Amino acid sequence: MNAARAALALIVAPVLIIVWAGEAQAHGIHETVPASEAATGFRLLPTAQAAIRMRIEEREGYRVFEADGMPDHATGAFPSRGNPNRMSPQNYRLRVPLRPEKAAEITPLPRGLFGIALNGVMFDPSTAEFWNNDPRSGWNYDALSGRIDLGIDRNNAHVQPSGAYHYHGIPTGLIARLAQPGRPVMIGYSADGFPMYGPQGYRSPTDAGSPLVDLRSSWRLRSGTRPGGMSGPGGRFDGSYNEDYEYVEGHGDLDRCNGRTGITPEYPNGTYYYVVTASFPFVPRCFTGTPDASFRQRPPHERGGPGGPPGGGPPPRPPMGPGGPMR
Repeated sequence: MNAARAALALIVAPVLIIVWAGEAQAHGIHETVPASEAATGFRLLPTAQAAIRMRIEEREGYRVFEADGMPDHATGAFPSRGNPNRMSPQNYRLRVPLRPEKAAEITPLPRGLFGIALNGVMFDPSTAEFWNNDPRSGWNYDALSGRIDLGIDRNNAHVQPSGAYHYHGIPTGLIARLAQPGRPVMIGYSADGFPMYGPQGYRSPTDAGSPLVDLRSSWRLRSGTRPGGMSGPGGRFDGSYNEDYEYVEGHGDLDRCNGRTGITPEYPNGTYYYVVTASFPFVPRCFTGTPDASFRQRPPHERGGPGGPPGGGPPPRPPMGPGGPMR
């Protein structure tokens, strides 16, 4: 079994079809919401919404995903005060290379999809909110800063105008389902094909016997104040905007794209992998490899929607060839 297949073996059935609703929900049994969750509007998906579809196949050098994007864990209540959108099934059809390679240069992530979780929910870290409501200003609000209310739930997720539930940070509910003692948790694949983990890894990248630690981003808040007037929002760099942060090589455990090379349970011979961290950039904002065209989306301002959360629908369906979706 090669490393790519091993990465799925822990989770994917031999026929590569997954029902992620959980045994109780999959059999039509409602789970009980703890009182603490009910009090905060945090809820489990009704059984009707929990018919999770996630299919993963390997075709002609690609890993192909078909998913409805519905989470397999408790979520916030949507619509909500900060997010007026109602969650609904999507029709994702995406692919990534089975054997990803690092590119000569990194590729910045445009506003859109970074990767797909193993439950079929997308990682979409950007927002459509800007200083003065002007995308040309260069000051983009960060979804997890707390500066604006986007209805983010405990999974660091919310819903797009299209009904697509998506993660902006650590997918806590998914990790709770997949976590095993002493093992880093693989949570998905990036658009360039490299695996995603979060937020822990081995202290020594090449020693599976070393303890698990929270891996640290190498991004930090800038010092001083932002430009004001017509040039910017002014005020101290406090994390409200993505541009409040700067990358400092070696400041943490991870590189500019929030990744590193090392061994994992699924890749015992080593691989480059991304990490979703508890601090900025949370979900990576650039690719070390080449993202597949199936992950491309139109910018949020071209799609619109009340409240302006990022995204706005499934990516365009890739044209099909004899062996699956093609560029």
